Amino acid sequence: MTPPSFLQVGITLVLLLFTSVTTQAARPDKPNIIFVMVDDLGPEWVSCYGAEDIKTPHIDKLAETGMRFLNAYSMPQCTPTRATLLTGQYPFRHGWCNHWDVPRWGAGCHFDPKHNITFARQLKAAGYSTCIVGKWQINDFRVQPKVLKEHGFDEWCMWTGYEGGNPPSGERYWDPYVYNSKGFRGTMKGTFGPDVYNEFLLDYIEEHRDKPFMAYYPMAITHGPLVTTPHEPNVKEKLDKHKAMVRYTDHLMGRLVAKLDELGIRKKTIIVFTTDNGTSGGIRGRMNGRLVRGGKAKLTENGPRQPFIVNCPGTVPVGEVTDCLTDFSDLVPTFCEIAGADLPKGVTLDGHSIAPVIFGEQPDGPREWIMAMGYGAARLDDKGVRPIKDFTQRVIRDKRFKIHVNDQREVIALYDLANDPGEEKNLIDSKSAKHTAALKKLKSALATFPVRDARPRYDALPPQPWDKKPGPQKPKRKKRRTR
Repeated sequence: MTPPSFLQVGITLVLLLFTSVTTQAARPDKPNIIFVMVDDLGPEWVSCYGAEDIKTPHIDKLAETGMRFLNAYSMPQCTPTRATLLTGQYPFRHGWCNHWDVPRWGAGCHFDPKHNITFARQLKAAGYSTCIVGKWQINDFRVQPKVLKEHGFDEWCMWTGYEGGNPPSGERYWDPYVYNSKGFRGTMKGTFGPDVYNEFLLDYIEEHRDKPFMAYYPMAITHGPLVTTPHEPNVKEKLDKHKAMVRYTDHLMGRLVAKLDELGIRKKTIIVFTTDNGTSGGIRGRMNGRLVRGGKAKLTENGPRQPFIVNCPGTVPVGEVTDCLTDFSDLVPTFCEIAGADLPKGVTLDGHSIAPVIFGEQPDGPREWIMAMGYGAARLDDKGVRPIKDFTQRVIRDKRFKIHVNDQREVIALYDLANDPGEEKNLIDSKSAKHTAALKKLKSALATFPVRDARPRYDALPPQPWDKKPGPQKPKRKKRRTR
């Protein structure tokens, strides 16, 4: 066999170099962004994360043709998560350290656009059309009917949240109580809420397909009460209803992707799929060979660790599984970088952009650690809503190790998540060099946090009849033991 000439070798190398350059996906200019966040669902109910009791084929397909994150943190409960993802700040900075159901409890508290940024406002300033559908719950639309526009959203279709003094508003599923930007507010008889929000979004996408848009889709499903769905109207048992709701969530994702394909805009639309916190505690599912209890409001991994999938054919690497660290404070800087929008001025952000990870440019990401904090109902004093404690319990972790910090700023536990994902063996007293090094590293992150958590930033709204009143809580009665 005749060996190749130097000229042939040279031509081959040039061709290989040219091929590698031309197949390197360039960053898209102002792609559409759809941020999907399921309500109350941990990774033990998403089959591409190892869930054994459910199949989620449409979500799995997004992972198969996109990027799946293994180490993504939300906050452990609804309100801290939602305020964090909107502002790019941790709860100790934005003040929503605990849950506060604004439509139900009020007391003048609200997510105030005068004092809080949102990624919607930043992207709108960069030329994006913006939409939100689903669940908000940090403003009362009766008192502030235009507040979503003030937060940067052009159009909306929302479950109002359970409004104090208005029982029909408690319905988010069958016969849902809906408020939208078309001027409708009230019960939509004979409809299923998740369909209403989804269909509004699909119509919005079709109408705005020719210009950049940002859609925030905080799904109202799978949060309790557990209900039947249009696909499974006869399920009876609690767990069967939960599974039906998860399957319907997957169906809604399939409808969304199908619409993007139908309109021919899938390749210029970045989809981010995640959940706001762990599954409700009464529900258990098997994942990767072990039983996982729903961890909503818990600081163990079943509380803040979420499924997190990013998909955009031709832009996001296909079939990539990354151990890059990220938490929900990263969403504001990430969306701003993707959209070419300015970061908010005069504001301290805790998040870091993971856009280079999403585009396959920087596999490891910018972070050495991630953090989660916040659960339970906030306190109400004579100055308004405030965190339960001056310093809220929290957890900090890297790719392998994790510490738990109590409300006295004391590190009370160290876990090796690689060997102990259920956090059963506390290594806090270990003398192992790798354990002491991990403890030192994560304690150094803790040292950067303020000693006292902030209060929510808002100018109080006028008093309302349904407002929760400040004062000491009644002690719970101890249950009598029966013999």
